[in-house]
Parts: sequence; C-alpha cells; structure tokens
Amino acid sequence: MSHWSELTTGERVKMLRGKASQETIAERSGVSLHTLRKLEQGGNVALPTLVKIAEGLHTEVSVILGQQAPRRGMSTEDRAMLRALSQAVHDTAAGILLDPAEDAAPGLADLTEAAERMWRIYFRGAYADAGVLAAPFLRSAALYARHAPVGKEAAGAALLSDAYRACGLIANFLGARDLAYSAVGHAMRYAELAADPVRVSMLGSARARVLLRDNRVEQALREAEAAAARNEPTFSEQGSKLLVAYGKNIVFGAVAASRLGDSERTADLMSQAHAVAARLGRDVFTSGMQFGPSYAGAQAVGVNVALGNAGRALDIAARFDSTGLTQASHNRMMLDIALAQCDVRQWDTALDTLLEVCTDHSDWARHQAIPSVIIQRASRASTSRLRKLSQILGTSPI
Repeated sequence: MSHWSELTTGERVKMLRGKASQETIAERSGVSLHTLRKLEQGGNVALPTLVKIAEGLHTEVSVILGQQAPRRGMSTEDRAMLRALSQAVHDTAAGILLDPAEDAAPGLADLTEAAERMWRIYFRGAYADAGVLAAPFLRSAALYARHAPVGKEAAGAALLSDAYRACGLIANFLGARDLAYSAVGHAMRYAELAADPVRVSMLGSARARVLLRDNRVEQALREAEAAAARNEPTFSEQGSKLLVAYGKNIVFGAVAASRLGDSERTADLMSQAHAVAARLGRDVFTSGMQFGPSYAGAQAVGVNVALGNAGRALDIAARFDSTGLTQASHNRMMLDIALAQCDVRQWDTALDTLLEVCTDHSDWARHQAIPSVIIQRASRASTSRLRKLSQILGTSPI
C-alpha cells in the first residue's frame, strides 16, 4: 500500500468499493449515482459529499484522500508513543499498575502541574508530544486514585477522567479510533464517580468529536445536544468552567448540524454559542478545553464553509479577532479559510493559505484530512505550490 497516496481519489474509491456496485454504494452513502460515477472518473466533489461516501464505504475521509499511508508511515517515535498510550489506557482500566513504594506515590500538586504542562502542549497542536506526556500522567493518576487519602477520592477520580479524556482526544487526532472510543468511555466513568458535572459535560464534546471523526454525524449531533441539555447552566451560575463545557457542546452540535446541511439548526446553535461566549467575555481555558468569543468565531467560519456559505465564512474570518485562539484552533480555522477560498475559485490564494499552515506546523498538518481536499480542489493552481505542499505532507502531487 506504499503507493496508496499516488492514486487519484476516484481510484481509491473504486478500490474501496470492491465488488459492491456503484448503485449499492451510492444508495448506502445517500448520494446520487451520477455523483459517485463523476468521482470515480476523476471529478471533484465537495467535502460533505466525501464524508457521506466515506460513511457508505465504512471508512474514513482520510483513507479516501490517501492520508492513511502517511499515518502508517509514522516515525518510530510516534508509533512507540501510540503503543505506550494504548498500553496505559488498557492497563489502568484493567487495574494493572506499577505500584511504587509508598514514599514515591505521586502527589496531587505534582499531578495537577503535569496535567497543565500536557494540556499546554496539546493546545499547540503537538498531539504526538502531548501523547508522550499523557501515558505516564494516566498511570500516575491511576496510582494516586488507588492511594488517595480519605476525602480526596473524588479528586483522584477527576484526575483519572482528565487523563483518559486526554488520551482519547490524542488518539482520535492520530487516527486510532478504537483507542479513542475506549479512553473516552473510561473518562466518563470516572467523571461520574467524581460526581463532577463539569467533567461530565466536557465529555459530551469529546464524544461528539470522536463520533464526527468516525463519520457518525447524526449521533454526534444528538450527543452534543443531549450533553448541553443535561448540564445547561442557570443565569445564576457563576462557575465559568460549566459555561465553557456547555458552550463547547453547543458548538459541536452546530458543527454536526452543518455537516448534515441543516442551516436552520446550525444557525440556532451558533446563536446560542455566541451568547455563551459573550457571557464569558473572554476565551477561557480549563482542563484541556477552550471556549469564548475567539473560539466561537473560528467555529462560525467552519460551519459556514460546511454549509456552502464561502463568502460569509471569509467575511467572518476577515472581521473577527483570532488572537485568543490556541495554535491548534488557529491552524484549523486557516484550513477552513483555504476551503472557502477554493469555493470562490481563489486557487492560488487557497494554496498560499495552506502553505502557511503546513510550513509552520507540518507535524500537525500531516494528521489532517482537509489539506488533501484543498490540494485536490485547487489543482488548477501553481504547480510549484502543489509540489511544495506534497513534499511537506508526504503525498504525491495531483
């Protein structure tokens, strides 16, 4: 499969289809037979259509776009990190712990500091580096929970929930879907044991994120909206953490609704998200989550791209202040901007935008499916730009 990235998108779809007929896959995907035939014959289709076809083929968009080969071609260090992450999740869930001497047991202050350090790296979009810290953090959190002093049991469970959630999110970004589902499930268990409504609410958006990556868009929408409804803050609620978690759930509901093409539901959810962001007044960071005016603005760019409102997306991007965004969120918004530029036929500008992100943050970009979508759609642009991007992403030029 070393040549997988060298195939066209249509050739990959045809190979993934196997013995199934075009009619069967078109019906299963919810797209027209004409659209599927057009794609297999070398034509281009929009990202939401690719998502539907991926679901019909029981695969991921990244596979259709040739992004799996770079994932299988991870560096030795990254593969070792993912193995360590998997072992930590499964060992701790099974109660397999390396129990140190009593005086070597981790303390709450040290674990809190370790968590903050891990999340700072995660916010930069350095998911592999964050994963290097997440595995030992999870094992240490499990040890603390086992030896937690009387009265600190809830704190131990909360730490474990955060650690599992981090492992799940990192695994999700790196394409380890089964590990992501497992880790997020363990995170929910310990959030409930901690009786912590904020952490329970946080896991709504985490679950929705994993479901979206798995193309289970309708389920992602239901999960995000249900999580928001279960933990909707009252107007007297003073804790910003619950508002952050609530706002994040609302946004992920909007993202899912936009991918389903439901513009009315998307608009309603984004209106709620902007209201929560205005209530916070600033972007707030807590336990690996960000929400506030900048984050809501960036997501507004993305949902408008998904709905086909490229002009609106570019207008939002030009007007709002993105300085409050994390590096990872800023990178993702830049990809959405490049997609919008493709939609308005600004091919070279789209590749310039993509080049900026991929040059400065190549490790992050290699784990994203959207760069290949942009390259495919902007194939009429400068050949030199396409070559540069292919070298950075480790794929073949169109």
